[in-house]
Amino acid sequence: MKVKTILVSQPEPKVENSPYFDLEEKQKVKIDFRSFIHVEGISAKEIRHQKIDLSHYTAIILTSRNAVDHFFRVAEEMRFKVPDTLKYFCQSEAVAYYLQKYVVYRKRKIYVGKRTFAELSPLIKKYKNEKFLLPNTDKVKDAVPKILNDLGVEWKQATFYKTVVSDLSDLANVSYDVLVFFSPSGIESLFKNFPDFKQNDTRIAVFGNTTIKAVEEKGLRVDIAAPTPETPSMTMALQKYIDKANKGK
Repeated sequence: MKVKTILVSQPEPKVENSPYFDLEEKQKVKIDFRSFIHVEGISAKEIRHQKIDLSHYTAIILTSRNAVDHFFRVAEEMRFKVPDTLKYFCQSEAVAYYLQKYVVYRKRKIYVGKRTFAELSPLIKKYKNEKFLLPNTDKVKDAVPKILNDLGVEWKQATFYKTVVSDLSDLANVSYDVLVFFSPSGIESLFKNFPDFKQNDTRIAVFGNTTIKAVEEKGLRVDIAAPTPETPSMTMALQKYIDKANKGK
């Protein structure tokens, strides 16, 4: 079956040269973007109930841009002046770069991992006498606490923001040839919004093993999967599938 319409369960890219726009133009398909989930901040009052005193910590572990935003939001709500001596351990260059929104980069002690949390751990171990705070979401990957515990550092995890299912009721009577998912939360949102969802001829594209597992647990069929050695990105996987499905159109 041919592919004419695609719904990507993420916000529309803000960059003009997104590969999704190239795919849309090259394949003459319509691609819509819609967040199936969104992030909501936890109030300072709720964070105090988690027994969090920001002045107690000498280092912050930041795993995402959301963590950066919500740490500084909470600090402001608590009227806590973030000390210049605070050390920042950023999971990736993208997170460290984003930190510049709040601090003067060259005047702060910032340590940057390559990409994964495991790659950040040697830097944390090097400064194991610090008191670490991990401001995070309500859904933390199991590997993160394990790595920190194995390092033997003093650390505390706090929920500064949570992932919430978005209202998709306006899509009730809209159908797409392909639905694209990047996380189990996206699948959860699909079924919370549409409990009676039936896949039928809809193709499902999935990024990552945990998302594939979530799709299969719901009894759905994975038609397009990434990353693979041949198609390391979702757009490449979609391109390959559409090439085959739309052949001879």
